[in-house]
Amino acid sequence: ALRRRFAITPDAEFTIEANPGALTKEWLAGYRDAGVNRMSFGVQSFHDDELQFLSRIHTADQARASIRSARDVFDNVSLDLIFALPGQSVERWRSNLREAVALETVHVSAYSLIFEEGTPLNAMKLKGIVRPALEDEEADMYELTVRALGEHGFSQYEVSNYSLPGRECMHNLGYWERRSYVSFGPSAHSMQRSVAGDRRWANISNITAYLDAVENERMPVASSEVVGRETAMEELVMLGLRSSGIDRAEFRRLAGADIIDTAPAVVARMIDGGFATISDERLLLNAAGYIFADRFALELIDSTERIAPAALVR
Repeated sequence: ALRRRFAITPDAEFTIEANPGALTKEWLAGYRDAGVNRMSFGVQSFHDDELQFLSRIHTADQARASIRSARDVFDNVSLDLIFALPGQSVERWRSNLREAVALETVHVSAYSLIFEEGTPLNAMKLKGIVRPALEDEEADMYELTVRALGEHGFSQYEVSNYSLPGRECMHNLGYWERRSYVSFGPSAHSMQRSVAGDRRWANISNITAYLDAVENERMPVASSEVVGRETAMEELVMLGLRSSGIDRAEFRRLAGADIIDTAPAVVARMIDGGFATISDERLLLNAAGYIFADRFALELIDSTERIAPAALVR
């Protein structure tokens, strides 16, 4: 349907995300023949006890087998891993990274475990059943990730993402760089960039209602909004610090002033502390600074909203 309606470029990234053990070789070959050129697996760990703790339905051996099968069909295979699990040692995490490299994946997403409110995992934490990793332990694992993957040719192009040259995840880059994107299907979210204000919309989540709208030639949109300058500035800062840096020209357009003028003390601390560099185009964190990306983002936003509030509400 997409190919009938849109002109898709020959070099377009076409990703399928899957759980290990869910796809046969026949399925993989079928996806390839349909145009898929990138596979991504939610591995999370190569240790069965860690997978059980994370309530994953696959085993470590199934993860290894799925990646090997995918590598026989695709040359672009990615996997997700989770670190800073309760009780996880640095050496245990190192072994997960070694397996990812040994399996010849070209992209690794490494996320620290988050205890989200309302989840069974967070309930276990509140009851004292599990202890979250300490900040120092998490930092050690993060630094190991940067170093260990870097030794094998992987570049860190976002806080949690590493790739071999030319294997960055293109659709994620689009989100982090705030490009326009159109999504299809129930619950899908889209965004259209505009100088008059970016517009975002979300599709109906109920499948029956979604199909009814489409079959009756109605837009299956549940909600939409025009993003104000303040929200756009906040997203520019938060997403930019996590990836390719804050675009200073775009920041000036949104805030009415340069970031070195709206948050001079924060910018100076980032640079003098060895966490960031600044050019005429961008304020960019380095690997050491990525650890503090969220903290720096909040400080930059807070300072800007105090110094340049009038521009942000235009």
